[in-house]
Amino acid sequence: MVKPAQFPDGFAHYPLYFSPEEQVELINAVKAATKTAPFYQPTMPRTGAPLSVVMSNFGELGWVTDRNKGYRYEAVHPKTRASWPPLPDLLVKLWQDVANWHDQPEACLINWYKDGAKMGMHVDSDELAVNAPVVSVSLGDPATFRIGGPERGGSTQGIKLMSGDVVVLARAARQCHHAVSKVFYGESALVPKGGRINLTMRRVNP
Repeated sequence: MVKPAQFPDGFAHYPLYFSPEEQVELINAVKAATKTAPFYQPTMPRTGAPLSVVMSNFGELGWVTDRNKGYRYEAVHPKTRASWPPLPDLLVKLWQDVANWHDQPEACLINWYKDGAKMGMHVDSDELAVNAPVVSVSLGDPATFRIGGPERGGSTQGIKLMSGDVVVLARAARQCHHAVSKVFYGESALVPKGGRINLTMRRVNP
């Protein structure tokens, strides 16, 4: 008998939260945003190894990383030095609907997973608002999302995220390691040039 998946307290999955029309609206918002805040290739601290995703941001702050300064939040694009584009209304409403948090998000990462891209196990730990939830939107190609516990290693639970799905990491789940282990490239035509767009909203400051 297969045991049902046991996800950490505070993990929530909202399948197909966004309609097909709303998904197109969000992709159009990404296209508009990246005209002034273009996708760029972030790199790992110390080693300078490139991440497999390219990224941009919405909001007052953007998460960035490079070899010299490491993981951090900044108010301007690392290449253009322009302010990040504002958060789209659909994402503002999403946060109000599912986050159950008293402050608005300050940052929204835009990660573009092209063919072969993935994200290793990690905990989002660069925020001072350590208890604020993380709210994530999947657009385009499906992906396998995995979540474990607060310590690296051990068993994980997986779920296939479809375009329009929303995931919330709150309470205990907020401190759990998680990853995107696979993208099913080519299964969606939503993203121009293919792939998966992930939008991840975070509160940075208490």
